[in-house]
Amino acid sequence: MSDALSRLLETRDWLLADGATGTTLFNMGLQSGDAPELWNVDHPDRIAMLYKGAVEAGSDLFLTNSFGGTAARLKLHDAQSRVGELNKAAAEIGREVADAAGRDVIVAGSMGPTGEIMAPMGALTHEIAVEMFHEQAEGLKAGGADVLWVETISAPEEYKAAAEAAKLADMPWCGTMSFDTAGRTMMGMTSAAMAAMVERLDHKPLAYGANCGVGASDLLRTALGFRAVGSERPVIAKGNAGIPKYVDGHIHYDGTPELMARYAVLARDCGATIIGGCCGTTPEHLAKMRAALEETAKGPAPSLDLIAADLGGFSSPSDGTDDAGPSRERRGRRRARA
Repeated sequence: MSDALSRLLETRDWLLADGATGTTLFNMGLQSGDAPELWNVDHPDRIAMLYKGAVEAGSDLFLTNSFGGTAARLKLHDAQSRVGELNKAAAEIGREVADAAGRDVIVAGSMGPTGEIMAPMGALTHEIAVEMFHEQAEGLKAGGADVLWVETISAPEEYKAAAEAAKLADMPWCGTMSFDTAGRTMMGMTSAAMAAMVERLDHKPLAYGANCGVGASDLLRTALGFRAVGSERPVIAKGNAGIPKYVDGHIHYDGTPELMARYAVLARDCGATIIGGCCGTTPEHLAKMRAALEETAKGPAPSLDLIAADLGGFSSPSDGTDDAGPSRERRGRRRARA
């Protein structure tokens, strides 16, 4: 393929993605309940700073500030008529930052879940979901995004709708799901089921994988699950920076830059090609992750025991598949590393 991400994947063994959008914007003054997407127009300088933080830390790819950019999500802020405007602005700011980087940097147009429940359990039909994702995709495309980046999806039906929307927009795409319920997505998908689903899609993603969830250890177990089914498609790993804790009135993630550096190396050894962070991951974390990936030789796939020892225990005894996952929970101390 001739798209920018495919060209970069052809020449690199791994790519560093970005970190947390929400964490960074809250640190800049975003208030709980506000729509981050409105800042693309109201505070474009802050969004440029968000993107630059990732690029300057060494990211090869960053996501646009458009996670909640569908009409369904923007309707909560009476902005459902501004889908095209807000998504285009998110990508335009990103395009300017990437083009000034002095190296190849990919602008990935973030497309998060609609927040609605898909039929037959809910009212959101496939056709309406495709229409909403397509509207968002066209805005991101118009703003100069290199690739669409569907993320934090839990329902396979919504993932399929996003894939169809990407095809309608004639855009390459990547897509991750969030495995946060005993090794499965909230709607019951396992890593093996996702890997199989991806290969059945008419418009397949350039890369697929997992983001967010309940911690770095669980996410790496999921990454191992993708590889266990024999998939050769590039895998994405974007784990949270540790576990969230409520400290002095704020949510704080306990993952240190050193922990995330170890996570990045283990993610690569688990078979991930595109490695980044999710909630709690700052440019400081990213810089350590980049250095670790550059300085540490690739090793064999880690055992679950090694992952638990280095990053902390798993949140559930199994990853949801029939023949994978530890036989018991492991919540011992993280092993001290030099």
